[in-house]
Amino acid sequence: MDARVQVYSDKMQKAYEFLEADFAAIRAGRANPHVLDKLRVDYYGTPTPIQQVGNVTVPEARIIQIAPWEKSLIKEIEKAIMTSDIGINPSNDGNVIRLVFPELTEERRKDLVKEVKKKGEEGKVAIRNIRRDGNDAFKKLAKTEVSEDEIKGLEDDLQKLTDKYVKDIDALIDSKSKEIMTV
Repeated sequence: MDARVQVYSDKMQKAYEFLEADFAAIRAGRANPHVLDKLRVDYYGTPTPIQQVGNVTVPEARIIQIAPWEKSLIKEIEKAIMTSDIGINPSNDGNVIRLVFPELTEERRKDLVKEVKKKGEEGKVAIRNIRRDGNDAFKKLAKTEVSEDEIKGLEDDLQKLTDKYVKDIDALIDSKSKEIMTV
C-alpha cells in the first residue's frame, strides 16, 4: 500500500477501534466490566481508572464486583459510579462493591440498539470524513509532479479502504445489536 494511503488507513483503523471501545461500554443485559472503562476515581488527587485501584470481577452473569486494594477507596469508587451514566446504584459490604445489573426490558433493549446504530453511523461519517481529507490531499498533489493516473489510483485505494471499514462497522453494529436483543 502506498505510504500516502497508509496514513489514512491508520486514521480509519483508529476511528474503528474507538467505535469498538464505545460499543464495549454499552451494556447488553450481562455484566460487562468494560462499562467501567471510562470511570475515574480520585486516588490521592489523581483521576485513576477503577481497574487500577481494585480488582474487578464478574462472579455472576449480572453482577460486577469491585474489590478495592485500599478500603478507604470504597466511598470514592461509589461516588464515581453514582455520578457516571451507568445508571446502577452500587452496594457495598465494607470490603467489596457490587453492581447488580437488572434484566433489560424490551423497550430498553430497543433504545440501546438505536444508540448502537446512531454511534455506528457516526463512525461511518468519521471514516468518510477521513476519505474526504485524503482525496483533498491527493488533489493538491496534482499541482506537483504526480500524474493524474497515480492520483486516480490513490483515490481508488482510499475508496476501497473506506468500503472495507464501512462494511466492518456494519458487521460491528449487527453483532452488538444481536448481543443486546439476546435475552
